[in-house]
Amino acid sequence: MERPDHSFVQNVVGANVRKYRLERNWSQQDLSMRLQRRKTYICRGSISRIERQERSVADYELWTLAEVFGVSIYDLYKTETK
Repeated sequence: MERPDHSFVQNVVGANVRKYRLERNWSQQDLSMRLQRRKTYICRGSISRIERQERSVADYELWTLAEVFGVSIYDLYKTETK
C-alpha cells in the first residue's frame, strides 16, 4: 500500500500556531500540556505537523488553541501583509 501524498497544505493556521507559541517561549510539549488541561489532546508530534501544515486542525482544536494563546480564532487565520 502506498503512503499518502502529504505534499499539499493541510491547514492555513500552522504558521500562526508556531508564531504564537514562540512569542510565549513555549515548547511544543508546553503547548500540548496546556491544551490537555482544557481536554483537547494534541501530542507534541501532532503540534509539529500542524505547524508544518502537514495535519489538519479540527474546529474544536482551533477553539482551544485560540483560547490557550489568548487570541481570537480569526487571529489564527491572519496572514502577514507587506
